[in-house]
Amino acid sequence: MSDNGHNGFEPEITAFMCIYCADMSADTAGALHLQYPANVKLVKMPCTGKTDIKYVLDAFEHGADGVYIVGCPIGNCHHVRGNERAKKRVERAKKLLDDIGIGGGRLEMYFVSGGMGETFARVAREMTERIRELGPNPLRQKDGEQRRCPIFPPV
Repeated sequence: MSDNGHNGFEPEITAFMCIYCADMSADTAGALHLQYPANVKLVKMPCTGKTDIKYVLDAFEHGADGVYIVGCPIGNCHHVRGNERAKKRVERAKKLLDDIGIGGGRLEMYFVSGGMGETFARVAREMTERIRELGPNPLRQKDGEQRRCPIFPPV
């Protein structure tokens, strides 16, 4: 495990997940006593199709170093095409994150079915390692103060 010059940096990660396949895969991981990092905060959504780009940007603005979305497998969404809509939003959000200097590599989408507890745990570990390599969210200032996302003006 390399800290990539970030002095013991432990990333904060937000995972948006549907209440169907993704939630069930998290439960399966727990039932199988599979370990995944405690730094991953799970946010349940009725469907990943409801994951608006603003939610993703808000997560970064509120301190997340990385964000990922976990949905049902393509072709198996409980809301027909919600996961496909989410996939397109994630692709747009990655470009936006690159444009504003946060980096699209801090965002990813995964597709799992309910019985894929090992995959759910592996994804959490992989995303944590990826973000550890990228370092802290660029919105964080050196003194720990969080800056506003450059897209949304202060309210």
